[in-house]
Amino acid sequence: MGEVIQFKKKPLSEKHKGNTLCRSGFHKWQILKEKQFEVKQGKLMTVYQCKRCHKIKNKLT
Repeated sequence: MGEVIQFKKKPLSEKHKGNTLCRSGFHKWQILKEKQFEVKQGKLMTVYQCKRCHKIKNKLT
């Protein structure tokens, strides 16, 4: 018969790592290179994505 493995819960500090900064408005924005063109307006745009919470922000250039 197999052995029983006891799983541990993640500590709260590891579970919510980085989320408190994003909730306070301190995102860590990174440029996405795959999406650069706005089809409806026909303009170039920059797409940013937060490294921690994966929220997306668009900015027309």
